[in-house]
Parts: sequence; structure tokens; C-alpha cells
Amino acid sequence: MAFAAPLIVYLVAFYAFPLYRNIELSVHDYTIRAFVQGNAKFVGLSNYADVITSQTFLPALRNTALFTAVSIAFQYTIGLGLAVFFRNNFRLSGVLRGMFLIPWLLPLIVSASTWSWMLNSDSGIVNSVLQAFGIGQINWLTSPGMALVSVIIANIWLGIPFNLVILYSGLQNISPDIYEAASLDGASGWKRFWHITFPLLRPVSAITLLLGLIYTLKVVDVIWIMTTGGPGDVSTTLAVWSYREAFGTGQPAFSPASAVGNLLILIALAFGVLYLYVQRRQETS
Repeated sequence: MAFAAPLIVYLVAFYAFPLYRNIELSVHDYTIRAFVQGNAKFVGLSNYADVITSQTFLPALRNTALFTAVSIAFQYTIGLGLAVFFRNNFRLSGVLRGMFLIPWLLPLIVSASTWSWMLNSDSGIVNSVLQAFGIGQINWLTSPGMALVSVIIANIWLGIPFNLVILYSGLQNISPDIYEAASLDGASGWKRFWHITFPLLRPVSAITLLLGLIYTLKVVDVIWIMTTGGPGDVSTTLAVWSYREAFGTGQPAFSPASAVGNLLILIALAFGVLYLYVQRRQETS
């Protein structure tokens, strides 16, 4: 038991206690004064009721679903395509793989600021290129119809390297002999991918999608830097809403922010349980 003590201390200090504290914040009415003095009133689940009945909840939930689903779908698809492409070693393949890691290595504030500049309505390079082809100005970050699209594009770009690295590693575990045997049987490239690569990569794909889901659910910095969740609430997700309630208005509302955060934890936990259930079904079948 002694050898596990450091791990137990780490889990309690960095996981159990923060989670307990977040739950405790969400069931009390914490103002700034109560937060300092420690005499917040117990309100039970009223903060959760206020969050769910808020006019911001349904738009934020819808934006979270769209932001997460579209981001993960494109990140995984592009990452898988690149992983298959780089599986065939060729000259400069290592250099190109390294270049694709750049978005992953940059600080998020740098990446988000760069995308904010590129998509600027007046001086952004994207609009400059479009205007060169006769396309009019697009208000990427300030238009209600384009703000969410813009942050999704930026997040897809940021997530591709993670998918590429994990899926490429998974491809290295598939024996080349299987592909050689399929080629001798006359299988085309598409059939080899669909009947060999994709099925054998399924366990790696599952954990990649799960980790991508958990990461995407809690994305705040990219959206906050690019649009601050606006205009209005058109690009506000649950994570951005939680951050804005706690730190973005000048009047911190820690309890509602914690309630929104706990709802995000429940969503991530539900998908985690679903992943374990599916994995167990596959192992027993």
C-alpha cells in the first residue's frame, strides 16, 4: 500500500478535492464576499435549476454539440487520411509530419490570436485572398452566421496533429504481411483500407475520439480569444458560458459557473461510460 501512497495523494490533491470543491461551490450561493468569508448560503440544486432554465442554456448546449461533433468529425477524418498517407514512407515524410505538429506545439493563445488576425473582417489575409477572386468581405468573427463556423475551423486545425500522431502510431502496429496478402488476392487500395486498416484501427480510433471529445468539450481559450462567445451567444458553448460567469463579466458568479462546469463533467463521464461499455462488449464478443 505504501508504494501507492504518492499516487493516492496526487489523485486526491488534483482530482478528488477540486471536484469536491466544484460541487460544493455549485450547491451554495457564493458571492465575492461569501467566497472570502466562507459563509455562503446552502441552496441545494437551485443553481442547476437556474442554469437549465436560463435563456442561454439551450443555445449553449446546441453550440457545444455542433462545435464538438463537427470538430471531432473533421479532425478524425483528416488525421486518419494523413496517417494513412504518411504510412507509406517517402522522401521528406518525416519533415512533413513534423510540420503538421506545429499547431499542436504552439501555445493556444498564439494560435487563437493568429486565427483571429487571419479572419479579421478588414485586414485579415483570408478576406484579402477571397477579394482577389472577386468574393466580397465576410465578417467571420462578428457575423451571427459565421462566428461559430470560424471557431470550429480554428479548432479543427488545432486538433488534427493529435489525431495524426495517435492514428499513425496505431497504423504501425498493423502487420505489413496482412496488406501484402490482400494485394496478392487482388484487393484494391480502398478495399484494403475498409476491410483491414479501419477495422484493425478501431480500438485506437475509439480512444482517439473519446479523448478528442473530452478535450473539445472544455475548449474555452480559442473561442474566448476569437469571439468571446459572441456576437450575442451564437458561439457560446457550455465551457465558455462557465468561464464567462466566473471571470468574464466583472461580477463573478462562481456558483452558476460551477454548476455549468459540473454539467460538462457529467456529459464527459457519460461518454466515458459508453466507451467502456462498448469496449467490454467487443472483448466478450
